[in-house]
Amino acid sequence: MNINERFDLLIKLGEYFVTNDATLQSAKQKAEAHNAWFSREFIDLALENITKNFLQKHLLEAWVKQYRLEDGPSAVKNVGIVMAGNIPLVGFHDFLCVFTAGHKAKIKPSSKDEVLIRHIAEKFFEWNEATKDYITFADNLKKCDAYIATGSNNSGRYFEYYFSKYPSIIRRNRTSVAVLSGSETEDDLNLLAGDIQLYYGRGCRNVTKLFVPEDYDFIALLDALRQYNYFADLHKYKNNYDYQLTLLIMNHKHYMTNDSIILTENESIFAPVSQVNYSYYAEPGTLIESLKSNSSVQCIVGKDFTPFGTGQSPLITDYADGIDTMEFLKQLCSNPEGSY
Repeated sequence: MNINERFDLLIKLGEYFVTNDATLQSAKQKAEAHNAWFSREFIDLALENITKNFLQKHLLEAWVKQYRLEDGPSAVKNVGIVMAGNIPLVGFHDFLCVFTAGHKAKIKPSSKDEVLIRHIAEKFFEWNEATKDYITFADNLKKCDAYIATGSNNSGRYFEYYFSKYPSIIRRNRTSVAVLSGSETEDDLNLLAGDIQLYYGRGCRNVTKLFVPEDYDFIALLDALRQYNYFADLHKYKNNYDYQLTLLIMNHKHYMTNDSIILTENESIFAPVSQVNYSYYAEPGTLIESLKSNSSVQCIVGKDFTPFGTGQSPLITDYADGIDTMEFLKQLCSNPEGSY
């Protein structure tokens, strides 16, 4: 397949995502039934963001032009992709990179997020039979030329061992933070509430830690977060909330809550579902320098960083962990050794 054929399919997929096609609606229903965290609201949001930020002709053309991939790779490689399953289609960007670069994707989807990616493959097969040579699924990713694997810190060590002889990108636990000045507007805080709570706060781009100045008043933020109070209607979310609240009470820890999310002072940038940690800072320059060098930080949300409300809407050039996946795929033909 040439680049134009691949583009046509990707653009068609974006157009398909915004239709009321019965087959697509059925796939959404199956995905929600398969994983209670995948509410219809957030499946639709994932498809909307993918369509808007990835599957537009002008975006795809500009993206590929950066890497001079218009003519395709000098040698087609088999690339194994181990996908995560924390939010709907979280592994789509890796598939997009491999497919756009002209390589063959051998996918091991997460058991928590396999319905939608398999549905996309089925539509590609329907629209162009040649894609059957470019997209396959497997429980064991053997005999691949390279690997892209996303998982926890524990699984990352396993991936490093298992794929050590092959070019690879190995991703581990990451999360996002927000740096607040105290001068944020009501609109800023409403948008920040989305950065915290979209997808129930389960994505690596969700804000799980706040850095605030001394004497910061949390009342306005807690009020902004009330727009997600309906999360308490999902038993999986409510169970997390009740459990974390109980732990804080039993351990005599200070906390604030609006009955759907908990704010507590904690040094960790990672926080469980339904909880957000915070710390006070005195010197913003020192704080920012430390955050930028922290390999566990996916993105920093704030007025001078990732804008409020865009944490969960990455662009096509926003690569997970800051590793340029397309450059990695381009280098497979010229430098088929090492890992990223």
